[in-house]
This record gives sequence, C-alpha cells and structure tokens, in this order.
Amino acid sequence: MKAIVVTDQAAGTAGMALVERDVPEPAGNDVLVEVHASGFTPGELTWPSNWTDRLGRDRTPSVPGHELAGVVSALGYGTRGLSVGQRVFGLTDWTRDGTLAEYTAVEARNLAPLPGDVDFTVGASLPISGLTAWQGLFDHGRLQAGQSLLVHGAAGGVGSMVTQLAREAGAYIVGTGRAADREAALDYGAHEFVDLDADTLEAVGHVDLVFDVIGGDVQKRSAALVRAGGTLVTIAGPPEARPADGVAIDFVVESDRAQLGEIARRVRDGRLRTNIGTVATLDDAVAAFNPTERATGKTIIRVRP
Repeated sequence: MKAIVVTDQAAGTAGMALVERDVPEPAGNDVLVEVHASGFTPGELTWPSNWTDRLGRDRTPSVPGHELAGVVSALGYGTRGLSVGQRVFGLTDWTRDGTLAEYTAVEARNLAPLPGDVDFTVGASLPISGLTAWQGLFDHGRLQAGQSLLVHGAAGGVGSMVTQLAREAGAYIVGTGRAADREAALDYGAHEFVDLDADTLEAVGHVDLVFDVIGGDVQKRSAALVRAGGTLVTIAGPPEARPADGVAIDFVVESDRAQLGEIARRVRDGRLRTNIGTVATLDDAVAAFNPTERATGKTIIRVRP
C-alpha cells in the first residue's frame, strides 16, 4: 500500500516521504480500515508518540496522521461493535502507525459509525477538532448556558468548533485571532471579536471560561480574566499561569464513540460546520503539508476518490 512516513523529527513536514508499505494486520479488538480520507495536525510531529512506542523504543519510519474516515475491511480477533463494509470515522492511537496511508489498523473502540450522508472528507476533519472542543468545553470546562467564554483562535480548526458548540450551548462568546479572522469568527458564532495584534485583551473583562490554544503570554494574560470559580482550559501544554481564584486544566484529547456520534449528528443537521482548507491526494500530500503561503483551514488528504 502507499503511505506517508517520517524518519527525522528535526525535518518536520519537509521530511515526509511517500513510500510502499505492507498492509497492517489487525490485532485483537482492532479493525483494518480502508482509508478514504485522512486528517493531519502539523504539530503532531513534535509529539514523542510519533517517534517512539509506549516503551520508549524507536518506531520510525512511522506513519503520521491520527484522524480518518473510511470503510472497515477486516476485523481482528474478538472485535465487536463494527462490521466489515461499515463506514466509520475516528481517532487512532497516538503510538501506532496512523492514517496517512491506504489502510490502517485501529482499535474498534476509537471509531464511530459515519452516517452515509456525511462525506468522507468532512468525516476526517472532525475527530481531533471536534473531540477537543467537546471535551474542553463540557468535560473539563463544565460550560453552562448563560456563562461567558473567551476562545482563542476562534476561526481555527479547534476554535471554530469551540465557538459553534458553545453558541449552541447558550454561552456568550468572545473570540480572538488576527484581524483577517474577524469575519469568520463572528460567522461561526462569536458575539465579539478581539484582534490580538491591535485590541486590548484585558478590555474583555472577566469570563467564566477561557479556552486556550496558544499558551505563552496570551495564556498568562487570559488567566487574569477568569472570574472567581471559573476555569482556564488549555491544549497548549501545562499551564504557565493559573486564575487567582479558579482552576487551570490542560488535557490531551481522547477518542470517544458517543461524543463522535454527537458531533456527527450536529454536522448532519447543520448545527456544526467543519473548517476545511486544502484537500489533496495522497500522492500530493507532502506538497500540501509544506505550503508556500499561510494555510487556512484543515488540510485533508483524500486517499481514495
């Protein structure tokens, strides 16, 4: 099968190569998925799990990418809950070969059925962004209707999902980003927008929840805006600052079949829009992940037509 592999962490996406690999064998409780579309987050090449296994052993050349949409082509021993020929989408294990390939083996519990009226390209764009937004808002942030939310990168892959889900939940949303992101952030559902380059972040006032995707100075300044009893949730690593009278939580997204189902339902009925930028073939994936201009939206690799 064709697959994208990486061997040199220092090279980043420039070190990607398209090669021929053997089709993986599904282990117990796995399914083998015929990948139709794959999502990729450039930052994942900095994650140790892409280079070593759970025991710390080198596992290169490794296949990156952890989001997929496709069709189950085989079941591992003891696998239940999915069937051959079923359309699925989901998030693969961080420490196993990923989804930038024609086939991938993944634990069945990490996948959810993909409705027939949701395109594979859309399905592959949902797992990381959608689950990160859902878990940050509701599992960790405990967002309630009527609360106020400051979401950084409100027009980005994760931020746009956060904004839409929070708006549906009845929150008042202040989104941030660059000036060019203002219209998109408001379109996704933000009530207000703060240009981090030109506006004063502190003018936002106090909020119940901060959803941080940036870290650094922006995170430190945001922590001071969390009102008593509020929460700062971040995916930018361990918090560098904490609210004076609140909590700070950093987390790594986990696959969850029920939550994937909730996300898919919202996509089907128009309550949730995904943020897709470039769509490229597997043959063109290396070029797509090394653009000459700033990319907007999520890059999806369409493995099969």
